[in-house]
Amino acid sequence: MSTPELGLPMVVPAPDLPARVRIYEVGARDGLQNEKATVPTEVKAEFVRRLADSGLTTIEATSFVHPKWVPQLADAEQLFPLVSDLGRSSGVHLPVLVPNERGLDRALALGARHVALFASATESFAKANLNRTVDESLAMFEPVVSRAKADKVHVRSYISMCFGDPWEGAVPIHQVVRVCKALMDMGCDELSLGDTIGVATPGHVQTLLAELNEEGVPTSALGVHFHDTYGQALTNTLAALQHGVTTVDASAGGLGGCPYAKSATGNLATEDLVWMLQGLGIDTGVDLARLTATSVWMAERLGRPSPSRTVKALSHKE
Repeated sequence: MSTPELGLPMVVPAPDLPARVRIYEVGARDGLQNEKATVPTEVKAEFVRRLADSGLTTIEATSFVHPKWVPQLADAEQLFPLVSDLGRSSGVHLPVLVPNERGLDRALALGARHVALFASATESFAKANLNRTVDESLAMFEPVVSRAKADKVHVRSYISMCFGDPWEGAVPIHQVVRVCKALMDMGCDELSLGDTIGVATPGHVQTLLAELNEEGVPTSALGVHFHDTYGQALTNTLAALQHGVTTVDASAGGLGGCPYAKSATGNLATEDLVWMLQGLGIDTGVDLARLTATSVWMAERLGRPSPSRTVKALSHKE
């Protein structure tokens, strides 16, 4: 018998937390881009559909980065038309990653209405990931944001290395704030604060959020993206929720890392996040049993078990 059938997790709300959290599902893009093997296009499309069937309403579908850099997602043109009807029929948002104007052109040509950029708070990661300085990358993003907004396309920007960098160490908070403000000033609708190598701790999270607020970046425009390298992802998520954040990035089954930061392990598992939020009485709209089944299904196709503790617990067979 599974634990949900036993009435677990017991719902015990905590004070001063949001009533609802939007889960920004990144497994189909951030998760699969870090796999050694290339997943067939049809399997990726089925993965996105199963995620939508579990109740997730924001599912990052793919990336329009040049196939040379992310070969696992080289089939973006083939994949997106296989799932784009979800946006029309089910109201599911299907954001896609676009690195530059060429990537934006490819995405818009297929009807994408939500795009995401990938910025860096540090020079070392900007060089490794974008082959540019931080300021050069921001200059590259300006026409992308301008054109997307002119076409009424929603623009998110990830900011990597907000809490630590494998080459530079601790990242000064003012450095992160500068990049965030620049992205908001150029017109981004939403920012995702990335703990790319998983070194954040709760006080650091809340201090960064407070500094961003002081500099005019509202909490409503912020999401958080935690990796679980040191087992801190859920703890840091709770700290962000206590500050008022209502958008949390997560990856079904805990898939993913970062191909340009070798110390980055898997993302926060969506199932682990949903378990905690259900126990707190926070609405997500997600059916945990269906989501777990989806992650088990994908793990079978990847040929290895899911790293998610919740997936392991709920799929355990006596």
